[in-house]
Amino acid sequence: MARTLDVSRRSLFVAAGIGSLAAPFLLKGAGPAAMAQDSMVTTPVETRSFKVGSFRVTTIRDGMRPSGTPNETFGTNQPAEAVGALLSENFLPADQFVNSFAPTLVDTGADVVLFDTGLGEGGREAGMGRLVEGLKAVGYTPDRVTVVVITHMHGDHIGGLTEGGQPTFANARYVTGRTEYDFWTSTDRVGTPAEQGHKGVLAKVKPFAGKITFIEDGGAVVPGITGMNAFGHSPGHMIFRIESDGKALMLTADTANHFVLSLQRPDWEVKFDMDKTMAAAARRTVFDMIAADKLAFVGYHMPFPAVGYVERTGEGYRFVPLSYQFDI
Repeated sequence: MARTLDVSRRSLFVAAGIGSLAAPFLLKGAGPAAMAQDSMVTTPVETRSFKVGSFRVTTIRDGMRPSGTPNETFGTNQPAEAVGALLSENFLPADQFVNSFAPTLVDTGADVVLFDTGLGEGGREAGMGRLVEGLKAVGYTPDRVTVVVITHMHGDHIGGLTEGGQPTFANARYVTGRTEYDFWTSTDRVGTPAEQGHKGVLAKVKPFAGKITFIEDGGAVVPGITGMNAFGHSPGHMIFRIESDGKALMLTADTANHFVLSLQRPDWEVKFDMDKTMAAAARRTVFDMIAADKLAFVGYHMPFPAVGYVERTGEGYRFVPLSYQFDI
């Protein structure tokens, strides 16, 4: 039975959250990302495959983006010195961070299920948008994908739905949360800071409306894959439990966006969390569950291969990267 995340809701239109809604739909990199372009596009795309029961799970690095001033994204309600100090304590630069993007493919034997689609062609100028290349590297062409799951509708998750104005995954049906879709497609977004995201969803997602299955909390994607509400980062953000032959994996999408700043300090505010209080509550609920049940999880922005565990420590959680757990 699916476990429901009982996160209390409040208004999405909190001044601290709604003002940054447009930014997640920016698909082109700048600054450090542009400088890193040459080294990224000439290297083989990174992938990592492993088994969860009888399911084959593959994470694909769609790209990465170095950025400065971490405190402008994470711990926005904290002194910049506190953010830098926590990074330094964890052997990371105090004034820079790297954002990585990792769509995930799950081959159940009956279906080939893709979770999120990366930045697509809009990210290529900055060396990103490498999902299709990664799929081919592990033996899948886009037409083999039978289900595309959209965890939420920020641009780095929906940018790869189309290529040159055509569907990237020609034979797929689509699954997403009703709450998320209704928010972004509503004309209520026009004239608000969410308008750019609204336009992106109209362009990238709405054309597939006739092929979308809308799910609520506890809804099934395919046998063995179940959705769970984890609202806050976006109005209808969902996570997914993947289970086969008694083995389980959580796909947490953007519940946590940095393996140190979001996990060790889950209550720190994050720029791109639309409802910051709800997002912090979701982090606690989700990662308390993962820690208690000793589950592995895939996090879209975790260090590649984006898979690991957490243990409770101090004010939050310590990220434990995947090693050989699924190889033996």
